[in-house]
Amino acid sequence: MERTFVMLKPDAVQRGLIGEIIGRFEKRGLKIIAMKMLHVPQSLAEKHYAVHKERPFYPGLIKYITSGPVVAMVLEGPNAIQAARNTMGATNPVDATPGTIRADLGMEIGRNLVHGSDGPETAAFEIGLWFGTELQSWQRDLDRWILE
Repeated sequence: MERTFVMLKPDAVQRGLIGEIIGRFEKRGLKIIAMKMLHVPQSLAEKHYAVHKERPFYPGLIKYITSGPVVAMVLEGPNAIQAARNTMGATNPVDATPGTIRADLGMEIGRNLVHGSDGPETAAFEIGLWFGTELQSWQRDLDRWILE
């Protein structure tokens, strides 16, 4: 089993898309093992996006992600990172494949609704940053119908 971090950004929350977006991950077969809604503090935003600190879009990104509530969650499943990223679609919604979250619900890269970890190291860092290390999985009865 693999874990990944996913965040529904302020635009997803403000547009009332929380249920639809979470539903897509669940329909895919990914299991939610942690979830919370919060206003992102400046310090957390800066740690989360530290890799972009030298980029020109960094100040706007920090201002945006702290502008309203987000939903942060940890998803679990086989190849969870790639499964979640494929469900989200390309970063730029106009390049995303129809049927993905970003293609179906987004218009611009600056309002692309969701963030997802891009690899195992990033997932471990982001999960630890947002949720700590004491996460418990749980047995989902229908997993036998989703997973071999």
